[in-house]
Amino acid sequence: MKFLILKHFPKNLYILYCMKKSLIFLLFLFVFSSDCYSQFAPSIHNYTLAEYKAGNQNWDVSRADNGKVYVANNSGLLEYDALVWKFYQLPNKTIVRSVLAVDDVVYTGSYEEFGYWKRDGFGVLQYHSLSEKIPNLISPNEEIWEIVSFNGKIIFRSFLNIYIYDFEDVIQLRPSSVIISCSVVDDDLFVSTLNQGVFLLKEKSLEPYYFSERLLDTKIVSITKYNGKLLLMTSLKGSYLLDKGTLMPTDFEINEQIQRHQLNEFSVLENGDMVFGTIKDGVFLTDSDGNSKFHISKENGLFNNTVLSQSIDKTGNLWLGLDNGIANIELNSSNYFFNDVSGKLGSVYDVVNYNGVIYIGTNTGLFWLDDNEKLQFIEGSQGQVWDLEIIENQLFCGHNEGTFIVDKDRFTNISTFTGGYTIKKVPEREHTYIQGTYSGLVKFEKIDDEWQVKHLGKTTVPSRFLVFESPRTAWVAHATKGVYKVVFDNNYDTITSVKNYHNKGIGSDFNIRVYNIKNDISFKSNEGWHKYEPILDSIVPYKLLNDLLGKNSYIISEDDTAMFALKNKAGFIEFKSFDTTRNDFYLNDIFLKNRYIVGYENISKINDSIYALNLDNGFMMINNASISKTKLYQPSIEHVSVSGDSISVKPLKDDTVGFKYKESVTVELSSPQSLNHFFEYTITEGGYKDEHAIWYEMEGNKVEFTNLLDGDYTMSFRTSDNAGNVSTMQSLSVDVYPPWYRDTFGYVLYFLIAVLIIVVFYTLHNKKIAKEQRIIKIKYQREQQKLLREKTLENEKRIVQLKNESLQNEIKLKSKQLANNAMALVKKNETLQDIKKDLMMNKDGFNNYYSYKKLVKKLDNSIVLKDEWEVFENNFSQVHDEFFEALKQKHSKLTPKDLKICAYIKMNLSSKEIAPLMNISVRGVETHRYRLKKKLNLENDISLVDYLLNIKN
Repeated sequence: MKFLILKHFPKNLYILYCMKKSLIFLLFLFVFSSDCYSQFAPSIHNYTLAEYKAGNQNWDVSRADNGKVYVANNSGLLEYDALVWKFYQLPNKTIVRSVLAVDDVVYTGSYEEFGYWKRDGFGVLQYHSLSEKIPNLISPNEEIWEIVSFNGKIIFRSFLNIYIYDFEDVIQLRPSSVIISCSVVDDDLFVSTLNQGVFLLKEKSLEPYYFSERLLDTKIVSITKYNGKLLLMTSLKGSYLLDKGTLMPTDFEINEQIQRHQLNEFSVLENGDMVFGTIKDGVFLTDSDGNSKFHISKENGLFNNTVLSQSIDKTGNLWLGLDNGIANIELNSSNYFFNDVSGKLGSVYDVVNYNGVIYIGTNTGLFWLDDNEKLQFIEGSQGQVWDLEIIENQLFCGHNEGTFIVDKDRFTNISTFTGGYTIKKVPEREHTYIQGTYSGLVKFEKIDDEWQVKHLGKTTVPSRFLVFESPRTAWVAHATKGVYKVVFDNNYDTITSVKNYHNKGIGSDFNIRVYNIKNDISFKSNEGWHKYEPILDSIVPYKLLNDLLGKNSYIISEDDTAMFALKNKAGFIEFKSFDTTRNDFYLNDIFLKNRYIVGYENISKINDSIYALNLDNGFMMINNASISKTKLYQPSIEHVSVSGDSISVKPLKDDTVGFKYKESVTVELSSPQSLNHFFEYTITEGGYKDEHAIWYEMEGNKVEFTNLLDGDYTMSFRTSDNAGNVSTMQSLSVDVYPPWYRDTFGYVLYFLIAVLIIVVFYTLHNKKIAKEQRIIKIKYQREQQKLLREKTLENEKRIVQLKNESLQNEIKLKSKQLANNAMALVKKNETLQDIKKDLMMNKDGFNNYYSYKKLVKKLDNSIVLKDEWEVFENNFSQVHDEFFEALKQKHSKLTPKDLKICAYIKMNLSSKEIAPLMNISVRGVETHRYRLKKKLNLENDISLVDYLLNIKN
């Protein structure tokens, strides 16, 4: 229900509106004052433009049954699942003025446009226009400002028309006056107009219900049921009750405020409390009688004072659409905050309830709250306040400048020892207290109603933590480094001994805190929890506290033996007890983590059920008695993508998501939870759920699974919070397909390859056998051929041998014949020579000299005949195989006579035998042999016969 922008009115109405708007503005300047209301408020969580990344103005808010919040924004439609903001734009990218979530459909109204959004198979909202059904009925510049659900129909309201959508057709209704609001009360729909009163929707028409001149020109923001009557809330004239035609103003205390600050939104909680959203001063919360409970504005945490829209979700939280931003207020929380956004208060270090007054110690001084819960500063307290303690019905203030007693607004110094960190009562001794200060330990003793203060000496270390082990023994932890055991004398006038426990069991001396827990002196260090072991006079690990509290947690409350508070490793505050009858609980508020004063967190006990937690610009009131276990809702699978490609989420409950090996799957979740939750996941193989599986926290609402081996998996998801609460599980079955080399195709391929290998092996084996057989055959054939060749060669050799033998025999025979012929020739020549000699000796006996000469000549011719030599040479050559050619080739200068004698020598004939053949004397042969040796260039020691015998035959 919005009344800020009417510039698309018909001209006459727009002029009227502008005149009234100016009048309202002047009235506002006149009556507005700076009265301060209670600065206590529920937890407020603001969302800025930087977070939701859209326009600044947020005109309407609606929360769906699945927990998602939808916001009509200047730039489009926003969707929030308590972890992630999503932004959607209309096709024409116009402003969204109104929104309503019904089941799984989101209806929106815009400029000359209205319709609905529904998720596609991939979980993404898709827009469907309804105004396209009635293109001729939409007025120029018309905007849809409100959407309500009524009797199974959806009602869209502009300033000019009512549009009724029955999921088939769209029907238009137009009264004659500007429409201001639509209100559903039980089974009735009331339509409020600017000048014609209130109408009632009957079937497909608007019937007048009530008109009064008192409501003329009045914007009725809302009509609700109140104690059997109708409660009419107006923007500037307060509230009225309508009963049986009678209109009367209410006596609500809040009326003055909503008139002054211009009411724009109105809601009623289940418990009857009422919420008033205004244009000028944020939100007012009242009880059912209209009495103020809280005022939430910029003064105590709201980012913007102009409330354009508001909506109550099913968890009781209030969502606000602001002129600049969005806010969520935890109205259902039993805890509330005191915030000072002005910075005047500063960082709070301690809070105490003294005589019914709340005192607040900060880094800027000491404050108290008056009856109107307005801050009042105590003069003289400027500076750091460390500790507030009620001691013997007096309020002690440990201050940077010393220790003071506070009495209302008086601030009286009783100790000048600076830096009063902590003060503890001495056990078993009345009126005596020991305080840890910047300069060591100081005794406070009350004598005759006066406090006597004395420094105990011996040690001057800054003593931030102090606990007693026994009446005369105490433990002191240095503000930064070290822990000591001190022993006092009987009167506590001095310290008799100080022992430093450096290297006595704690590895690091830094940031040590000391406590007395169940009569054990316990220490919290950077390494975890330890305790003092008197028998060993040493410090040992404390397994009980390490297991119960955790190594990274430390106590921040003074109540060490009953219910104590501690800050855990995640930065959240939890309350624990050794008493099993008391329930542990958490401050499960993620927005607190940035408001702690790290290292100086402190929880003060206000009463048996109320605690105060100090914060950087205020403090938080914790109601221990009303804290209940938070119900967490099962997450739903919003979107699934495989390697960036979206897949349909509709059948995921029954079907299995399948994807290829080495692909990644991303799962996006949502939950009806409003705030302070996170998602966890686990994944198991084989499609079964493991009760002992390890759960991993998700960053945001998305988780990506990569490098999954092939097989079946069950992905389980749940909603968790830091208090240890968990929801039921949501599961998703996943089938990671094996790589191609391990799927059916791969196995078929392997089979075919195996068959191919077998066939190839068989073929190759057969070829090998055939080849071997061929080789054996060839080898056999070759061996046979070799044997045949060898046999043939042997035979040929035998034949040659026989031939050679025959030739040798023939040679021998020819040589013998040659020799015989030569000898015969020699004998013949010798005989002829003898005959010649005889003739010559008896030549005188011849009567005829001519006959004698003729006879001698015949004898000479018979002794050497050329033909006989040629025959001899021919026979010699046959026997001695080209002897003459070889001899001529080596010695070309040999004469035929030389060759003859060489032949005779080769035949091993003696000089005596050669002489007749040569027809020379033996001496001539010897001479010739000598000359021949020279021609052959033979040394003296070389035998001519041997040389000639070695020449190739």
